[in-house]
Amino acid sequence: MSTLSPPTTPPRALPRGGRRFKSITSPCEWIEDYRPGGYHPVVLGDIFNDQYKVIRKLGEDSYSTVWLALDLKHNGYVALKILVSKISDSTTELQTLRHLIEVAPVEGARYITRLLGEFEHHGPNGLYKCLVFEPTGPSVNHMVEKLPQFNPRKRHMKVRYPIWMAKSILKQSLQALVFLHENGIAHGDFQPGNMLFTLNDIDSTPKDSLRQQEDVQAQSISPPGFKLKLSDLGAAYFFTNPPTKPVTPRGLRAPELVLTGSYNNTVDVWSFGCLLFELITGQQLFCVPYSEMADDDHILSLTSQLGPLSEDLYKHWTNSSLYFTPEGKLFNCELGGVSPGDEPLMLDQPSMEGSFDQAGPEIGEEEARKVKALIRWILQYDPAKRPSAAEILADPWFCEIDVEGGPPNISSV
Repeated sequence: MSTLSPPTTPPRALPRGGRRFKSITSPCEWIEDYRPGGYHPVVLGDIFNDQYKVIRKLGEDSYSTVWLALDLKHNGYVALKILVSKISDSTTELQTLRHLIEVAPVEGARYITRLLGEFEHHGPNGLYKCLVFEPTGPSVNHMVEKLPQFNPRKRHMKVRYPIWMAKSILKQSLQALVFLHENGIAHGDFQPGNMLFTLNDIDSTPKDSLRQQEDVQAQSISPPGFKLKLSDLGAAYFFTNPPTKPVTPRGLRAPELVLTGSYNNTVDVWSFGCLLFELITGQQLFCVPYSEMADDDHILSLTSQLGPLSEDLYKHWTNSSLYFTPEGKLFNCELGGVSPGDEPLMLDQPSMEGSFDQAGPEIGEEEARKVKALIRWILQYDPAKRPSAAEILADPWFCEIDVEGGPPNISSV
């Protein structure tokens, strides 16, 4: 039996200098994702629910687009999140937000971006759930590149947060994590892209509070305090109902999640341990680019930085023989195994402590020792031995961190 191919449009001669496709200048994801079940096509100036006028693109992920919109009824700004239509009728994000509003409205507003409203919108690709949030500033991922000391960018410049900012970010995000966990909820995608700087209500702030103060002796300006909130609970879940598919960036995934796909109450804690290293040093602890062998790449990095896997985890690593002898000795670092006739590849990789020291974080030797010990305490292969978020927050190092303001003196650049 033969099958016929669908007819194709016959080729046409193009005018000199002509183009076959029309250029798109508006902010847009992959065009192929604008299909039934996918994204809703938004044009700047569109009005949703007879109330929200879209004026700017804020961001997107696999399951939504987010827009800055003017609230025409209240003459203010909101962040409008439009979910893809295939999940709009079954999203757990809305369930989670409703639960937090019900059980802890005040604390929830302090730690999580506030949900202001919700409605449905009919579009060409389906029915969309739209969530209205308070507007926020940039994410921790993006803000570091906007700091004045990195503009203009110079060669060999280490782009990382000043240590006082890194420590405040860590403590505030940990406080938010404690809040979620105390209410039986895991974030599920705990990463810098989901930590947002809040915006101050400038209109209601006294002018004296806004006036810049200068420290003449130190030739510096007083740094503003800042607040963070966790956002994007699209991957959040109740501890009693874990998901089946991880969305956390690969380098932040707990080893049991990589090897067995199993969830527990400490997957956020593992991610936080990785971020503790990252924000203090400015480097990722486990950098795992996407590839067919990404999981092997990740596990090899784990064994190099943290030591051998536990026996319970090792038995789930089906490709272990490509890298380790039956006695558990590493003989090859080449992803996918050794090709016939080739010599095994061996790489000299430092431990987590060695990588930390090589990064040269801007802290003293004694504080560096405390931080490295904290990371070791958190990143334990056995989930039962990992500390809870509340236990980490109670550690003396976090108790010393002031999240209300900046350091006494920050040199101008």
